[in-house]
Amino acid sequence: MWSQREVIDYALQRRSTLEALRRPGRNLARLDACDADPMLIRAAKHHGEPTDAVCPVCDSTELTLLHYTFGDQLGQYSGRIKRVAELEQMAHEFGEFKVVVVEVCPPCGWNHMIMSYLLGDGVKRKPPRRQQTVEDIYG
Repeated sequence: MWSQREVIDYALQRRSTLEALRRPGRNLARLDACDADPMLIRAAKHHGEPTDAVCPVCDSTELTLLHYTFGDQLGQYSGRIKRVAELEQMAHEFGEFKVVVVEVCPPCGWNHMIMSYLLGDGVKRKPPRRQQTVEDIYG
């Protein structure tokens, strides 16, 4: 992406976790490594983008990526999951926001943050006006 900056790659942490899982004597139990929250698994099933990679724990081909977006300029939309195509568009609309990429395997529950980075055109903007939601109307 054209404005991607401040990239943090968590590959070394991921590798360390997987090595601890596979090490004889098991310093890390599979239940501790494959502890995805049910909401995270549901998000992966319905909003995740498939990858060509296989799960490093169970060899499933259902490994997906979730791109969470965070930032003051996103207003009430901060914390939402977006597709890569949407991120490209958002990078032109917002000054700065953070993207956190999480890989999730729904069958076994493996999950790990693999990367985070900033996107945006650098222009300071006010957050969008808060729009009324269903919760505001009914409850």
